[in-house]
Amino acid sequence: MLAEVGQFALILALLLVVVQLATLFWGAHRGDGVLMAVGRQAALLQAGFIALAFGALAWSYVTCDFSVELVAEHSHTTQPLAYRFAATWGSHEGSMLLWVLILAIYGAGVSAFGGALRETLQARVLAVQGVIGAAFLGFLLFTSNPFLRLSPAPVEGTELNPLLQDPGLVLHPPLLYLGYVGFSIAFCFAVAALIEGRVDAAWARWVRPWVLAAWIPLTAGITLGSAWAYYELGWGGWWFWDPVENASLMPWLLGTALLHSALVLERRGALVSWTILLAILTFSLSLVGTFLVRSGILTSVHAFAVDPKRGVYILGILAATTGLSLALYAWRAPAIRTGALFQPLSREGGITLNNLFLTALTATVFLGTFSPVFIEMINADKISVGPPYYAKTFAPLAIPLLVLAVFGPVLNWKKDQAKAAFLRLRIPAIVAGLVLLAALPFGGLKGIATADGLALGVWLVLGSVWILARRWWSGRAYLQRAILTTPRSIVGLVVAHAGLGLLTLGITGVTSWESDKVLNMKVGDTVAFAGRTLTLTDYALTEGPNYQAKTARFAVKGATGGYDLRSEKRWFPVAQSQTTEAGIRVGPLGNLYVSIGEESEAGVIVRLWNHPLIVWIWIGGFAMAAGGAVSLSDRRLRVGAAIKTRPIAQPVPAE
Repeated sequence: MLAEVGQFALILALLLVVVQLATLFWGAHRGDGVLMAVGRQAALLQAGFIALAFGALAWSYVTCDFSVELVAEHSHTTQPLAYRFAATWGSHEGSMLLWVLILAIYGAGVSAFGGALRETLQARVLAVQGVIGAAFLGFLLFTSNPFLRLSPAPVEGTELNPLLQDPGLVLHPPLLYLGYVGFSIAFCFAVAALIEGRVDAAWARWVRPWVLAAWIPLTAGITLGSAWAYYELGWGGWWFWDPVENASLMPWLLGTALLHSALVLERRGALVSWTILLAILTFSLSLVGTFLVRSGILTSVHAFAVDPKRGVYILGILAATTGLSLALYAWRAPAIRTGALFQPLSREGGITLNNLFLTALTATVFLGTFSPVFIEMINADKISVGPPYYAKTFAPLAIPLLVLAVFGPVLNWKKDQAKAAFLRLRIPAIVAGLVLLAALPFGGLKGIATADGLALGVWLVLGSVWILARRWWSGRAYLQRAILTTPRSIVGLVVAHAGLGLLTLGITGVTSWESDKVLNMKVGDTVAFAGRTLTLTDYALTEGPNYQAKTARFAVKGATGGYDLRSEKRWFPVAQSQTTEAGIRVGPLGNLYVSIGEESEAGVIVRLWNHPLIVWIWIGGFAMAAGGAVSLSDRRLRVGAAIKTRPIAQPVPAE
């Protein structure tokens, strides 16, 4: 009965979203407050019914209701409860239900808390959001129904993919979806602005918090996914330029550009058309990510489905959404103008230049991801684009971007002087230069690149902290007051940019000084590696809740003392697959990583890695997300602009 309740709730949600988009479009066109109020209530009710459907599916997983086909295909009674619940979004159908739930929640947020907006703007934003919701609810109901029944119901199910049975994967997909879908609100604001031909202070003030609210979970989700791949897949790496990894990176890059562009628009009324275009493209790339994991055109451990029919449907949504919005942009954007001018050397100019680099980086990743597909379509040749391509194309663009990231926040709005800007950063520049000189002898074969990377990381961290140091030093006579009155948005900026510096240091360390060793070991064997000695003390079969494992235990002795590590090769009999659980000793200066492989007469294959500074990659990534959260907590970003505001940009009057 619960599955039927969920099915009926989705049907009602689809009907409500049609009511939502129809009443809001027509109400905004006629200026009818009653119709617009009906549409806003429909958005709230729609979110409630989708939440009911999601709850019904989740409860079916928790209670192991194998009469539901989806539950029977992705759950098993021996699965731990947390993974039975996480299986709700561990399949194609379940993940799409989560997708539309998050979309509806964002829409309900605009409906409930958008009272400070012009009524017609709020209505058009929700109407556009309703069109997207209708498309994906239709996709869910007609091609990916999560509530199909099995008759007779099997006694036992088939468990969730063992690779997904991990704490990191419980949170990773929801965080990514909060980011992907969150950018839909910025997209809806952009399309609504194009329909109205007007961008005002309320529009600018509302867009940036929504962009930030999407950017934060996307940053955390990408970071968590990288950490999961590192410890779960047993390959010793943190990023592989996998197509689906790239699918999350591309909207993050453009979303970062959108976030900074929206700041300029809010503060100075500039970059109006550029901000609207970035909002359209960022959400389009989010849809590209949704398409990639469901089309089967690219192979990845992250893929949910390989059904071409489903992929074609999503491709149709992508083409229609991107094509129509870009056509509307080409038609209406020239009529939206702004009088805000600025010099090239200014904060606006610095952000614009950074945006150009971010856009170029996005294009580089897009080309590397899709060129194999395009080439295969043209002449049937299969090619592979991997890390060497990105090392030659991505890194040269990223380095100047990171250098400029420190300059941007210290430049004055509208106009600045080069000498004054350099003087503000002279201390971080001197320290970074000293690090560069000191690191050159220790870089090995990659000496210059290593020294540059370390200096760049220090430049980012110190240059970011220097923003607060200068502010507090200028108010040192009343230091406590200066600290307490520092806006949270500034603190968040400092934390996020410093996190980028920590990430740079981590990447530099592991790229420059990583070492590894592969050998066969038997119980009692000892090996010296990276200043440590490892002894295989035990190798035996162990039992888990729904798996069997070959567990290797190592006694490790190093300069700082001794400890034990455990590495496993797990076999899941229901799924007939195995996973690798690496043994990792995490430290601020580096990780020791131990992974076991197949057995042979010579013993078990053991692979050892030394990963200097690698933990700072994830500390930096989460620090960036935390910085965004601190900024979002600033009251100035959470309070909407007043309804009556002076327009920043308006249509060009008719000749």
